Order: sequence, then C-alpha cells, then structure tokens
Amino acid sequence: MLVVSTTGVVATMIATGEDRLGQIRDAAIVVDGDRIAWVGQKSSLADAGLDLSGADHLDAQGALITPGLIDCHAHPVFAGSRAGEFADRAEGKSYLDIAAAGGGIMASVRATRAASTAELAAACKSRLDTAFSFGTTTCEAKSGYDLTVDGELRLLEAARRAGEASPVDVSPTLLAAHAIPPERQDDRAGFVHEIIAHTIPRAAAQGFARQIDVYCDEGAFTVAETRAILTAGKACGLTPRAHVGQFSDLGGAELVAELGGASADHVENVSPEGIGALAKAGVVAVMLPGACVQLGMTPPPVADFRRAGVAMAVATDMNPGTTYCESLPLQMWLATTHYRMTVPEAWLGVTRHAARVLGRDDIGVIAPGARADLVVWNAETPADICYHYGPSLATTILTFGQAHTIP
Repeated sequence: MLVVSTTGVVATMIATGEDRLGQIRDAAIVVDGDRIAWVGQKSSLADAGLDLSGADHLDAQGALITPGLIDCHAHPVFAGSRAGEFADRAEGKSYLDIAAAGGGIMASVRATRAASTAELAAACKSRLDTAFSFGTTTCEAKSGYDLTVDGELRLLEAARRAGEASPVDVSPTLLAAHAIPPERQDDRAGFVHEIIAHTIPRAAAQGFARQIDVYCDEGAFTVAETRAILTAGKACGLTPRAHVGQFSDLGGAELVAELGGASADHVENVSPEGIGALAKAGVVAVMLPGACVQLGMTPPPVADFRRAGVAMAVATDMNPGTTYCESLPLQMWLATTHYRMTVPEAWLGVTRHAARVLGRDDIGVIAPGARADLVVWNAETPADICYHYGPSLATTILTFGQAHTIP
C-alpha cells in the first residue's frame, strides 16, 4: 500500500455541501494497487481499519492534490505541421478560406497518409508525454487524418501503440467523418456509405475504438449524414459524439441529444432549443477554448449552459491546425478568463465531467474504488492552477497507483 498525505488540500471532485470540489484539508489517500482504498482527514486514518504496517509514504507537505486530469477531446495522431496556416490567420485569412484553398484538415491528411504507422505512434507518444507533464493521465485519441477505411484503422492502431508506450491512458475514438477527402468530393454519398458499411464495422470488430465522432458543421457533414453515421456507430456499440456548432448551428446538438450521445463539442453556436435538448438528455457540452481563441471566435453561451444545468467539460482539442497545445491547465486558464467559467467549473471540466464524456466512472474523482490517478501540484489551492498558467505546476503524478516524478 501507499499513503499519500498533505497538510494542504485534497480536492476529491465530489461535492460536499456548497464546496463543488469536495476539498479536504490535512488529508490522506490510501492507495492499494491501482485503486484508491480510502481518503479522508489524516486524523481519521487510524480508524479506517487498514493494515498500513508495511505501507510506503509520500508526504506532499502543503501541496494541492487532485485527480489526474482527463483530456476528453484531442486529435494527437497526425503528421506534419501547419505553422504556415497559423501565420496566414495572423495575416487575416479565415479558417474556412484556408480550408477551401486546400489547407486545413486536408493538409494534415496528406502528411499523415505519407507517414508510417510507427512514425505516427512515436509522434503521438511524444504529445501524450508532454500532456502527462502537465497533469493529464487520460487522453482521448481521435482518428480522422487519413479518411480511408484502412487508414483510419491504422490511426487507431497508432494510438493504441502510443498508449501502451506512454504513462497516459488512451481512450480511442473513430472520427472517420472528419472531412470529405478531395478524391471523394464528387461522391459524398459513396464516402458516407463506405464509413457506414466498412469503416465502422471494422473499427468495432477491431475492439479498440470506444466512441464515434462526426464533424457536423458548415463545410463538413450535414445533419442527415451525421445521423446516418452516428446511428450506424451506435448499432455497433460505439457511443455517439459530435463536433457541433463551431461555425454554424445546423441542429447537431439536438441530434446528439436525440441519439443519447455522450457529448456535443465546440458549441460556439447553439440555439436555446439545442441547449435545452442537451440538458434534458444529460449530454455534456465540451468547451474547447484554445481553438475558439485562436480562430478569433465568440465563446459559447456558457451562462446559458449553466442556467440550463448542462454539464461542461474542458479539453485541449490538441490538433495540428487550430490548437496545437497539450496543456489542460492552459485551457483551464482560457476557460476561466475568455469563457468566464468559474474555477470549480473548469476543474470539474477536466476531471469528473470529462470522465463522463468518455463513459468512465472510475477516473476523475478521488474516492474508494476509483483508479489511483493523482496529481501533486506545486500549489496550495485549485485556483492556483488556473491563475499561474504557462509552466507545469505538477511535481508528482500517479497513474494506476505508480508514482512518477516530473522534472
């Protein structure tokens, strides 16, 4: 066993009264194998009925301890750079203009198709390792930068290899409907049929993808196409999700709610009806402030989500085009400043609510039975992580109960 203790605060992310983060001061956490066995004030540890005679001890002194962070929307499997597009946007060109000229997702598709599976896995692992240094212990990995049947399966395989080589637990998502590839522009219906008839069944049979995502927006997939793809994925056991309302509100939020999906992501443009549908269905709205800020867009209607009782997650959207960032704390800063989310909302967004997006109840909280993913921070309060953005404040990270020191 391992006893992790602090004279500071343990934020369990399980609300106690008005404290939405369930903070315990002068606390201890008992880890048994890869699970949490007990958490509470140190003064109560002797009454916990645990045999700690041979336990190891990690004294965090006055440090903040939280669950490991969860990045529930990320695209870490890709090759190539789009720094030139970043410069173009700085000169005033829009994302849609760049995409129409052959840039955007298609630029990454060309580079990714040219890379080997080993190269993609190595690049993905490097990004996961960087994310880990900022406190991320679980990260989604979407496919979506090949757009052929075999290619999308290859990206899922690269994500699997990267996860096996990294301390970060990878949660894979099939995003075969990320864009219409150039060679299929005159055959949209055939491409959608190919995803439904071939890519989805093979990905489900492969057993690695857990969720299915579609980019439902202007210049991407229509609501009808999204419905057909998500319905096919759900029939194969993949949980529906969708990029919705980043540029235009096509009704994607209502569709995800109707299908019982896990999340609607981006949601800069969503109607009151869409917000109501998400609330009624219990769908999480995933905030991606890095992409929103980089593209100069108006933030989502956070106050409306809050009033409606829609749970909000926060993620990096780690990708080569609109937010090449592995740091969840940086996104938390953006969420609390640019989006005007509260500190508790930002924290729940990268822990408990993010776990809900990924369909997990064993991560994102510090509680008996939860996986022992913990972060010890060079900080005293949860607000410090949003406030002191830029450098990593993580000093020690536990994944599956194993401690890693962050240099």
